[in-house]
Amino acid sequence: MAADNIALDQTPYWVALTSVAGIGPTRMRRLLEYFGDAERAWSATLGDLIVSGLERRAAEALAAARRTTDPEREMARLEAAGVRALTWESEGYPQRLREVDDAPPVLFALGDFAPPDTWAVAVVGTRRATHYGREVTARLSAELAEAGVTVISGLAKGIDTIAHQSALEAGGRTVAVLGSGLDVIYPPENRALARRIIEEGRGAVVSEYPLGTQPDAVNFPPRNRIVSGLSLGVLVVEAPEKSGALITVGFALEQGRDVFAVPGPITSHSSAGTNRLLKQGAKCVTSARDILDELDMQMVSEHVEAVRALPADPTERMLMELLQESSQHVDELTNRSGLPSSTVSAILTMMELKGMVRHLGGMHYSAR
Repeated sequence: MAADNIALDQTPYWVALTSVAGIGPTRMRRLLEYFGDAERAWSATLGDLIVSGLERRAAEALAAARRTTDPEREMARLEAAGVRALTWESEGYPQRLREVDDAPPVLFALGDFAPPDTWAVAVVGTRRATHYGREVTARLSAELAEAGVTVISGLAKGIDTIAHQSALEAGGRTVAVLGSGLDVIYPPENRALARRIIEEGRGAVVSEYPLGTQPDAVNFPPRNRIVSGLSLGVLVVEAPEKSGALITVGFALEQGRDVFAVPGPITSHSSAGTNRLLKQGAKCVTSARDILDELDMQMVSEHVEAVRALPADPTERMLMELLQESSQHVDELTNRSGLPSSTVSAILTMMELKGMVRHLGGMHYSAR
């Protein structure tokens, strides 16, 4: 990862590059690998862009964008709107999402991510929720929030809205992922809900789309990969056979996330999709405890308190770097770090509580 000051200097160019039509995760990686950083990629000649492997159409679009886009001016617009731009190189970019193959190169955010958001579950479903769906969503979202789990959803009507509201009312955290720019909250009736998430400091509203992007139908399916990418698992409460929520399930499976579903009446069109998921192997949920047990999240509150009690420090970062190479015995970590064995053991215990490392037995540890 680049040093923080370099990442900050490069952010305007990340924002400018990803505002160009056709520059997504794959092409962004190609540009970074060839040019070394975003500024050089942004300034490259048309010929060099094509030599880098960029298709002519995308290269011409990028070259044309340079004539109308000023990276520093775009950053000023974001700052004026209170929006932060998090790139793959930013320290604040959610780690779980960063590990997804098609993670957005830039994630725009209102509000903040926090240590508790490491333990997150997506709650999704139909926009046309029945009374049953609304009641179940409110109950399960509140139970998850009370257990210290952050609720992720898409701020859409129906199930999404209830999931966000219920998490907040239970005193928990929630993250809303939009299919539009952060200055174009959609649906409009949820502007107050988005504002509440931000102003109460209880989560974030995020999007991969630049300011001014309208809520076009083509934006929502890709948005769902972020919903699942931020989460440990995806819970589908109520969904008909062709619900958009099932697109989120597809992304979840690709990303190796657990999929949960709430059983519904076999006579209900709105539960046809969830009942089919159960037939296909989704885990049946009748209470939040089913999810907490399956994901081994029974002690989320304790994990959160450990993170708050002991923020990451240089020693933790050093041990994490050593463990990135391979799993190691405490004695080996002690020798390589130059620290007393008692200090290494104590720090590893706290890092395990934070969910940063895993104890493999026999005093061997690995990075999560």
